[in-house]
Amino acid sequence: MSLREYVRKRDFSRTREPGKKGKPSKRDATRFVIQKHGASRLHYDFRLEMDGVLKSWAVPKGVPLARSEKRLAMHVEDHPLDYADFEGTIPRGQYGGGTVMVWDAGSYKPLSRHPLKDLKAGKLHFILNGDKLSGEWALVRIKDPGDRQWLLMKIGENHKPISKKRDNESSKSGRTMAQIARDGDAVWNSKETQGKEKKKPKKAGPPLEFIEPMKAKIVGTPPSSGKWTYELKFDGYRAIALKNGSDVQLLSRNEKDLGKRFPDIKEAVASLPVKSAILDGEIVAVDDEGRSSFQLLQALETGTARPPVLYYLFDLLSEDGKNLCEQLLKTRRERLQKILEGIAEPVRFSTDIHGDPERLLTEVGKRGLEGIIGKKSDSHYEPGRRSGAWIKLKCVNEQEFVIGGFTPPGGTRKHFGALLVGYYEKGKLQFSGKVGTGFDHALLAMLHKRFVRLKRDECPFDGLSVTKLEGANLTHAEWKRCNWIKPALVCEIRFSEWTHDGKLRQPVFLGLREDKAPRKVVSERAGK
Repeated sequence: MSLREYVRKRDFSRTREPGKKGKPSKRDATRFVIQKHGASRLHYDFRLEMDGVLKSWAVPKGVPLARSEKRLAMHVEDHPLDYADFEGTIPRGQYGGGTVMVWDAGSYKPLSRHPLKDLKAGKLHFILNGDKLSGEWALVRIKDPGDRQWLLMKIGENHKPISKKRDNESSKSGRTMAQIARDGDAVWNSKETQGKEKKKPKKAGPPLEFIEPMKAKIVGTPPSSGKWTYELKFDGYRAIALKNGSDVQLLSRNEKDLGKRFPDIKEAVASLPVKSAILDGEIVAVDDEGRSSFQLLQALETGTARPPVLYYLFDLLSEDGKNLCEQLLKTRRERLQKILEGIAEPVRFSTDIHGDPERLLTEVGKRGLEGIIGKKSDSHYEPGRRSGAWIKLKCVNEQEFVIGGFTPPGGTRKHFGALLVGYYEKGKLQFSGKVGTGFDHALLAMLHKRFVRLKRDECPFDGLSVTKLEGANLTHAEWKRCNWIKPALVCEIRFSEWTHDGKLRQPVFLGLREDKAPRKVVSERAGK
């Protein structure tokens, strides 16, 4: 390739990417650079200095670190040598629009006398010596010489893992992807940009007022009439983001601050290309297959795991001081999607999923997901309401319950045996069953510590007493030993089904919820 293709794809009156510049390095110190690139899809650009240019590959899943591990690497156009120092933002609408970070840089040593010839033949073996990476790798073309598909392979010893913090830290400036996007600059060694100071972001205007999230009504079957769109149902924390210039508040549905717990998300929202906005979305932890998991989110909170955390945005409630709640869903989401173009993770747009809702629900269930959300295409945003314009269709039964007590431990278990949980109906706490599974030792100890501070003498459940235990799955002996607590804690429970008398069958504890007030926990049975 030549730089002709590189130049053809770019409008240098709009993008501050470097042109045809740069002097070759000394022969014994050829450069490499890996740039983390938050374009339409996040990927890593792997570049090797060779023949007066940077030979380049786009690696969607990043550089492999384990011995014999392979990653797809798509061969792209050559880049000028100055590109090795480029870090900043490529404007939306331009080729590769998005945020670029110098993820790693250093020198590389080809393990042959004729590396350019080897590259043309389809295989190059080399040693990297960078800030983050060191060791042996190889590039191997998969098919014929005209094909762009290559494999980047780890050769020799395993490389130690890169921490989440270091993965999101520039080797050049120390900034995160969100900070680079927020600063909106382009940092590379040219006379044009040297010595320029960054402009401090300004506040956009007066404080924004919290908008209570719109709620979805649970239904048993998809609607048979009307125009509906569908999205995946996420299993995390509902979060309203209020962006006012560089200031961002990240609030739960009961207005608790989530920004301190998820600073990367807060930074990413601050980088959005609007002066002010109010956005609705869900904070989720995802497993290796990209599925949201409330249990993983709890493991992150307790420090027992470090899963990736994402903020899926699905609605735009206000932009630059204009309330959009009265606009149609389609209009709001089209504008939101445009704002999110080129924005890097952890922020993502919650895309529509198309097809017959019955089939969608079956397919979602096969993949181990919770369900889908349906929304009327012509609906307005109704703060705090559960009007039926948004609906929930579930593959698994999972909802919040209020903890009202616990039974004593038995056998080898310590701290407590089972939780006694319920929900509110007409202002009174209704008992819905015992939950005795889903705990490890650390969780039992943590929960019991909180229970001790909330102890009370009287049972908080309406109509449940020593003379009214029928259907409660409690014996008289157990009742006498039950411990009651103030109904102040909300938990997430997964269960197989509701019994005919409103109790839970095969319930499993998933975690505590700090984002919902106990009094707002109601039954989510279809038709209730």
